[in-house]
Amino acid sequence: MSGGPDVPGTEPQVTLRTPSELADALPYLLGYRPEDSIVLVALHDRERRGRFGGRARLGIPVHAEDWPSAAEQLSQGLVKGSERRGARPESMVAYLCQEPGSGESGRDVMERLRPLAQLLRTACGRLDVPVVEALCVSGGRFWSYTCPGQGCCPPEGEAMGLPGTSVLAAAATYAGLQVRGSLRELTARLLPWETPDALEQEVALDTANTALVPRILDGESRAAVAEETLELARRIMGRLAGAPLVSGTRPADLRDDGLLEHEEAATLILGLQDRTTRDRAAEWMEGDEAGPALRLWRALARRCVGPYREHAAAPLTLAGWVAWSTGDELEAREALAMALGADPDYLFARLLHQACNEGLAPESIRRCLRAERTGRPSAEVEQPSGRPTAEAEQQPSGRASAEAEQPTCRPSAEAEQQPTDPAAPLSLAEPTLADPMPGARLPGAGATTRRRRRTRPAGNGGARTSRRSPGTASTRRRRPIDEASPAGDGPGRAAWGTGGRPRVRREGGRLGAGEDT
Repeated sequence: MSGGPDVPGTEPQVTLRTPSELADALPYLLGYRPEDSIVLVALHDRERRGRFGGRARLGIPVHAEDWPSAAEQLSQGLVKGSERRGARPESMVAYLCQEPGSGESGRDVMERLRPLAQLLRTACGRLDVPVVEALCVSGGRFWSYTCPGQGCCPPEGEAMGLPGTSVLAAAATYAGLQVRGSLRELTARLLPWETPDALEQEVALDTANTALVPRILDGESRAAVAEETLELARRIMGRLAGAPLVSGTRPADLRDDGLLEHEEAATLILGLQDRTTRDRAAEWMEGDEAGPALRLWRALARRCVGPYREHAAAPLTLAGWVAWSTGDELEAREALAMALGADPDYLFARLLHQACNEGLAPESIRRCLRAERTGRPSAEVEQPSGRPTAEAEQQPSGRASAEAEQPTCRPSAEAEQQPTDPAAPLSLAEPTLADPMPGARLPGAGATTRRRRRTRPAGNGGARTSRRSPGTASTRRRRPIDEASPAGDGPGRAAWGTGGRPRVRREGGRLGAGEDT
C-alpha cells in the first residue's frame, strides 16, 4: 500500500507492507493520534498496490447496541464521500483505537471490540468495499482481526514502533508534515473553562447580556453595537499579534487568556450572536489577520462558560472557518463539529462542516467575503498591529481553486431549507438577519420592537413575555440571540424564556425568522 497523492511522481512514494507499518502509519494518515476512535481509510487500485484515499473517524460508542449504526454510518459516509470526489474505493483498512480501562489489558480491549470490528467488515462488505486489514491499537500494542487462524499473532499483540521511527515518519518529516498530539489535546483548546475564573466570566457575561441584548434587539442601536464589537475585536487582535512568543499550545493559550479581560470577552461573545456582525468578523480569514483572529476565536470559545455554553457556536464556527481557510482541515472539522455540538441548528457551522468534509475549496467562500468587504462603503483596511506570532506564522496558506464554484453572497431560499443529510446538495449561501427578532419583548420593557420577517409578510407574529418570580434563579441554559428552540408560543412566534432569550420555532419545515445560522 502506498501513501502520497493520486498523481504518481508528484511526491515521494512510501510503500507499507506489513500490519506493523500500517499501525505505525495511522497518526500520519490523520495528522494526530486518535483515541477512543473508529478509523476507516479508503484504498484505491486492486492490483495489490492500494493507494490511500479518504479517511473517516468516529468516536467508539460507549454502548455496544450503538455499534451497528456507527459501523453503517462510517462506512457509508466514507464510500459516498469518495464517490462524490469521483473515486470509489476498492477496499478499506479499519482501525479501532482505545486505551485499556482500569483493570483492563490491551488484549481485553481487543477482545471486547472484536464484535465492532466484525460489524465494520460486514458493513463495508455490503457496500462491496472489503476490509483487507482491521487492527486494534491499545496500550502501545496492536492486534490484527484478519489473522487466518490461531498462532498468527502473539496473544499479547505486537509492540508499536517508537514514535517517529517508521519509514512513513521519516518521509513525513522530510516533507515537513507534523503529527500533533491527541484529538483530546486539540479539542481542549476550544472547551469552556472549568476553573475558578469561570465564575467571574459568567458574571461578566450576565452583565453584558443585560446591557447588550436590548441594544441588539433595537433596530436603531444594533448597527452601533456591531461597530463597537468589531472595533473591540480589532484592538484585541492587535494586542494578540504583538504579544511575546511562547512555545507550546498550552502556554500560548494561557498567554492569550491573560490578554483578554472578562468584560471584553463577554462583550465580544454577546456581540457575535448577531449574524451580520459574525459574518463581518469572518472576513479576517487570511494574511496577517488570520493568526490573531483564530487565537481570538479560540479564546472566546473557552470563555463561553456555564449557561452560556451554547453561545460558543459563533466563535467555534469562526475558528473552524479561519482554520479551514488557512489550510488546517483537522482543527476546522473539530471546531465546526464542536459548534454543532453547542447548537445543532447553527446553519453556518453546518454548511461549513459539510463543505469541508466534502472536500470543497474554501476559496469560493473567501471570494464572497472579500467582495462583501471591498463593497462595503466603510470597509476596514486596518491590519492588527504588532508582529505575527509563531501560531500565525505557522498557519499554512489557503490555496485558490480554479475549479471552485462561484459563490452566492445573497440570502437564498436553498440555504433556509438546507437539509441535514450530508449527501444533500450544498448551498453556501446563508440568510443574514440584520434586524431584531420579530415581536420580541424585553423583560420589563414597556415597548415592543418589531421587524419585518424574511419568509412572510410583516405583522403576522406576536410575542409573549415569559417571566420568573423575582429572585428565582433560572436552571435553564441561556440561548443565543435569535436561536431556534423547540419551545415557543406557536409557529413563527418569538417568546422570552427564563434565560432572557428569544426562541423561534420552525414553520412548515423552513427556518423561521430569527433562527441561528
